[in-house]
Amino acid sequence: MKKLSVLFLFALLTAATARAQNSNKAANIIIVSVDGLRWKEVFQGAEKQLITSKKFNSQDSAERINKYWAEDQRERRAKLMPFVWGVIGKSGQLYGNRDLGSKVNVKNTYWFSYPGRSENLTGYADPKVNSNEYPDNPNKNVLEFIDQQKGYNKKVVAFASWDAVARIINRNRNGIMENNPFEDVKGDDLTQAQKLANEIQHYEPQIWGNSERLDASTFAIAKSYIMAKHPKVVYLDLADTDDDAHEGKYDFYLDAINHVDAMLSSLWTYFQNDPFYKGNTTIVVVPDHGRGEGNQWTSHGSSIPHANDTWLMVLGPKVKPLGEVKDNGQIYQDQYAKTIARLLGFNFTSVNPVGNEINSVVK
Repeated sequence: MKKLSVLFLFALLTAATARAQNSNKAANIIIVSVDGLRWKEVFQGAEKQLITSKKFNSQDSAERINKYWAEDQRERRAKLMPFVWGVIGKSGQLYGNRDLGSKVNVKNTYWFSYPGRSENLTGYADPKVNSNEYPDNPNKNVLEFIDQQKGYNKKVVAFASWDAVARIINRNRNGIMENNPFEDVKGDDLTQAQKLANEIQHYEPQIWGNSERLDASTFAIAKSYIMAKHPKVVYLDLADTDDDAHEGKYDFYLDAINHVDAMLSSLWTYFQNDPFYKGNTTIVVVPDHGRGEGNQWTSHGSSIPHANDTWLMVLGPKVKPLGEVKDNGQIYQDQYAKTIARLLGFNFTSVNPVGNEINSVVK
């Protein structure tokens, strides 16, 4: 009798533990990739040397100085990214302020876009993935892994401002609904917002050719889809920041950062008011690589010092509100894939060695 009582008690404790673990997991997650956004602008705001430079501002800098500059660093970064510092900085987690001993880096040795995004999503810094023209990614990614889990099939989607994302995700292999630049979202039941978002992208100027579209169009297509279809996992890939930086337009680069912040705010506000997403949705924001310093701020790659310095943001109802994290040791981007899966209660594995989850994010 005592043995049965002990077994019964053990079963109750096991069930309670499982329920507690499940209650700590999100049901939905959105991953936002921001191409080539430096940690300096995130944590320090606009850089005085650059915002006042005639060389790196395509227009009169007075307007941007008035909008983004303040002598106080905390005020300055909040002017540039008010949602990040007003909400994520208080209720979420931010990693990557190297002045506070928070180190985040890419693991791959190339420090540019395809390898960085691949590392983020596959958890593996594949040395063979060494070009932005690399073909379909042979490595399993966390999006297709989640798509294979119970309750998530056909509920994982992606939207990108850069057409290489289709190859990085390898939609040809896994069939994930990934919307590339100037592709229309298909369906017989599109809402008016979706139809308009589809249409508008074809009227925008193709500033960087037909391989990239402006983030505003990508965001409109993504958010209208989210509102209509309620996917459980969304990968939103934005690119204006990197394009403006490569062109040496610091004013446009700052605007692009500010717009990313506004998009995050728009999504989070929507999630708090939609019963499907309210209280069970996490946002993870990541870059693919960093940038150089001084006159090299426009560039990245293994020959540019500090272009491997990056950052991480996480916000969700089950994420401990640590704010701006200090002295967290070393985080690498190959840890993101397993961390993203763990936030949903899954253990991402692959034939490749995958970076460990980030304990402070998932526990």
